[in-house]
Amino acid sequence: MPAPAAILDIDGTLVDTNYQHALAWNEAFVQHGFVLPIWRIHRSIGMGGDQLVAKLIGEDADAEHGDDIRAAEGALYLGSIASVHPFDRARELVERLSSGDRRCVLASSAKAKEVDHYLDLLDARELVDGWTTSSDVEHTKPEPDLVKAALEKLGTDDAVMVGDTPWDVQAAERAGIRTVAVLTGGFSPAELRDAGAVAVYDSVGDLLDGLDDTPLGG
Repeated sequence: MPAPAAILDIDGTLVDTNYQHALAWNEAFVQHGFVLPIWRIHRSIGMGGDQLVAKLIGEDADAEHGDDIRAAEGALYLGSIASVHPFDRARELVERLSSGDRRCVLASSAKAKEVDHYLDLLDARELVDGWTTSSDVEHTKPEPDLVKAALEKLGTDDAVMVGDTPWDVQAAERAGIRTVAVLTGGFSPAELRDAGAVAVYDSVGDLLDGLDDTPLGG
């Protein structure tokens, strides 16, 4: 059997962004009068802003302040993006999962400017078959739009997701595919497995070393 195609989440999986996002969201909420424990914000990282704000402050507050909070977070995060770095061996994983006849798409619901930055960090433009941005999705994770958009770019439903949050796993499951997870997003193995991950690895490097033992091994 040929190896399945790969859908690689970018934020928190290939590049180390989750804590910059948590701090940017924290400041954006504070600017608009909402003081939340940062651990609660972190627990929602991996969701898109269209889901995260309502989850944390409620739908009524989201309706009144959500657009301004999301805009503030975007600007604050961009101010810290120079501190974002790829995880060790991330490009090697992309290269491995793009080799031979295997197809590979990088998945993100971030703005195109951010995704372009990550592609440059990973030097991955010439490796992969494509990537997604916010323009490809109507609803963000845990809704399946992002995974479905990636599958459309791949041209197949025979794919496996690699992600770092329960929201990645849930989105993939709703799109009908499996997920292999890594701990780089700050969620526990139990949380990722309870969400439906079929395997969990400590890091991108550990996943790369054990790739043949996962559904991505073929």
